[in-house]
Amino acid sequence: MFRRIGWQVLLVGLGFVLTAGMLVYFAATYTTEFRPAPGGTYVESVSGYPQSLNPLLSYYNDADSDVVALVFSGLTRVTMNGEVAPDLATGWEIEPGGITYTFHLNPRALWHDGTPVSADDVVFTVGLMQDPDYPGPPDIGALWQSVLVERVDELSVRFTLAEPFAPFLDYTTFGLLPAHQLAGIRAANLASLEFNRSPVGAGPFRMSDVLVEEGQITEITFKRFPRYYGEAPYIENLILKFYPTPRAAFEAYEEGLVEGIAQAPAELLPEAWMLEDLNFYSAPTAEMAMLYFNEMISATVPFDETPVRQALLYGLDRQALIDTVLMGQALAPATPVLPGTWAYVTEEVPEYVYDPNRAATLLAEAGWSRDTLTGTLKNAGGTPLHFTLMVAADPQDVALGEAIAAQWATIGISATVQVVPPLALGGALEARSYEAALVHLIVPGDPDPYPFWHETQALIGQNYAGFRHRRISELIEDARRTLDRDQRYLLYREFQQLFMQEVPAIPLYVPVHTYAVDARISGIQIGPLVRTGDRFRNIATWYVLQRRIVVSQQ
Repeated sequence: MFRRIGWQVLLVGLGFVLTAGMLVYFAATYTTEFRPAPGGTYVESVSGYPQSLNPLLSYYNDADSDVVALVFSGLTRVTMNGEVAPDLATGWEIEPGGITYTFHLNPRALWHDGTPVSADDVVFTVGLMQDPDYPGPPDIGALWQSVLVERVDELSVRFTLAEPFAPFLDYTTFGLLPAHQLAGIRAANLASLEFNRSPVGAGPFRMSDVLVEEGQITEITFKRFPRYYGEAPYIENLILKFYPTPRAAFEAYEEGLVEGIAQAPAELLPEAWMLEDLNFYSAPTAEMAMLYFNEMISATVPFDETPVRQALLYGLDRQALIDTVLMGQALAPATPVLPGTWAYVTEEVPEYVYDPNRAATLLAEAGWSRDTLTGTLKNAGGTPLHFTLMVAADPQDVALGEAIAAQWATIGISATVQVVPPLALGGALEARSYEAALVHLIVPGDPDPYPFWHETQALIGQNYAGFRHRRISELIEDARRTLDRDQRYLLYREFQQLFMQEVPAIPLYVPVHTYAVDARISGIQIGPLVRTGDRFRNIATWYVLQRRIVVSQQ
């Protein structure tokens, strides 16, 4: 009997040893970690109210852009690195010569009402942009009016261009509209559609609830579309709350009503930085502030003289302007091309560090000397170097204008800040009736500088400086015609080198968009933003919930 008990004790002991050994083995071989889990809700505040939830009308309103980015998809999309990649289209072919593009649609793509996305939707949407009454950006309408669009089959569509145009792929990111929902609609009717308040898209989220107060959309709830053709987001529900001002949007976070702030403007950052649980994500925008000099008024102001323009740049401490007026929320570009894009180069480009002594030397060589009594610069005839700097009636622009004028005053240049309504500034630029101006250029997608700096645009286009340079125009023309990225890079490199030698305008700064989200939301990254809705480019990787899983360490 005792012998049997002894064997039992021995067996139990062996079992303990074996179990302990297995536990040690598993502990050494496996571990647990947290991974993103589907589900959860994310709530964000947005400054401004939506007007038209339609991708063809969303260019002028950031709140519209935010909604469209979640609900709609385009043939292509722009990646975090600024490259054009497939979206609703699985791919495309470009025939030799760069005239014909054939796109193939994803057979899994569905509209939120369950209808398959087809080539008919592409033809329909492009047709609206080709309509002379298209109410969107004129340059987009003009581009598509020059393109022949054909349905090849149910899932293929062909575009035929009038001539090679390297930036064309950037124009294929427009959000598609469902032809079966809007059949018979013309471009002139786009703005009045009921569809604009309850849209049907093919994007990762569908609209489920809309709250309207006093005629304004104040809240939209989005739900993850379960049949989305792309990478499914983790987040199940996303809610955008709309507020009248940036201050109100910020206070919504302080009050615990939201978990993210679409944009934290510079003036609110000191307060935002005090909030421990708020994380910040920053990225440059597709905008460049520039100082334009009107070369077409050389009889009164010497803006047609390269040394004078160079001196104006040497006499400007751009980083000080960014640090003080803009509170550090901007980048100082070395050229007129957006930093961080594939075409941006700095090698062999003239560098303009703040150097008032160099500015004074250039001005002296150009025939301008300091008046010993007034301290201002005058030419041999006694005419002072004086001009007006036109700025839009925006508090930040006015502050910048005053700071710029103060810096130039230290080297004897007299600039008077002229504050005008934004529309008046645009009119003065179009009429070439200004002297110098602080201008904000939208430079999305492809870096093609043709609209701004080709000599044919000096009188009737956006070349508001009236700048004409044959070699620069040739480089721009050649870069538009070639599809070879390496060749385009070389052409744009020379363009930037020549531009910064001539300085027809001063690249002042590129704004930085600051996105603020509570630490409870993870997986967020943002890249360069063409529109504010681009912050949702990698929405599929954001998550609220986590789950514990066992993983091997081997």
